[in-house]
Amino acid sequence: MSETVVKLTDVWKVFGERADEAMVAIKSEGLTKPEVLERFGCVVGVQAATFEVARGEIFCIMGLSGSGKSTLVRHVNRLIEPTAGSIEILGRDVGSMSASDLRTVRATQIGMVFQHMALMPHRSVRDNVAYPLEIRGVPKSKRWAVSDHALELVNLIGYEDRLPKELSGGMQQRVGIARALASDPEILLMDEPFSALDPLIRMQLQDQFKALVAQLKKTTLFITHDLDEAIRIGHRIAIMKDGVIVQIGTPEDIVMNPSDDYVREFVQGISKLKLVKAHSIMEPLASYSGSLDGAPRADEGADLDQLIDHAVGTDLPVVITEAGSDVGIVTKPRLLRGIQGGKE
Repeated sequence: MSETVVKLTDVWKVFGERADEAMVAIKSEGLTKPEVLERFGCVVGVQAATFEVARGEIFCIMGLSGSGKSTLVRHVNRLIEPTAGSIEILGRDVGSMSASDLRTVRATQIGMVFQHMALMPHRSVRDNVAYPLEIRGVPKSKRWAVSDHALELVNLIGYEDRLPKELSGGMQQRVGIARALASDPEILLMDEPFSALDPLIRMQLQDQFKALVAQLKKTTLFITHDLDEAIRIGHRIAIMKDGVIVQIGTPEDIVMNPSDDYVREFVQGISKLKLVKAHSIMEPLASYSGSLDGAPRADEGADLDQLIDHAVGTDLPVVITEAGSDVGIVTKPRLLRGIQGGKE
């Protein structure tokens, strides 16, 4: 079983002078968000957020502006204090940490990357990346060595002595990622880091980041308002609306089995060809009464695009295999339904 690195349990955030009073009423009376605002003048930012993130997982938190996603992720390093609930990092309760312990955790175990990198314009790229180590009193020779290694990880070797203004937007974002990696944190908190970039540069950075996280096995909470981005890089996705997590699942789960109309609207324009796998749409072997002699075969992990390639040259179903054994079939009607996203 994978080790849990981040765990949130029933986390609430209520903003306002009467937040504690409002929280008691929410728990005892089941008040809604509008009722809390009307009665106490408080805004409910996050409601009953509960999830776990495993080591090496990219967990995307996705929602529109005002959904509470950025508020939620800032609870992990206690930039925001929860009104109720608990947050644990590697089994330690963040809420019970002393100020000193919290500073240590932020400096050594958590790296955070924002949409606007706030690079220091008067410092070189190398010095920007090494700055967190400088604060910790790491000798110059060592922090420069660490900085150069981090820059190598994000493909910025040769730019160490440049100023931020001499780099493109995408390169500046990579400097920010390198700065977050310099202290070798267990956890990365990414708050819409690529949203201000051009589409092509953004896709390139998404691919590079996903490969880098896999290589370094960094546990990542990635905030985005773009479902395409979440699907592209996330192992699992949490979709938020009005402070509530309305669904958590793999990209395939989210697209194939949206929990409500809100999620369904998000996924209706998503291409399923590279996302949906054979195991999600296959039917039992016994459901086909004819002969399967000469039928094409595909692994249970084959995507829709690959299944189409197998199906175009035959009227027979595609036989799905797992570990060398036949486990199901995908007929053409079932394949078409899969392309529609599981519509029945």
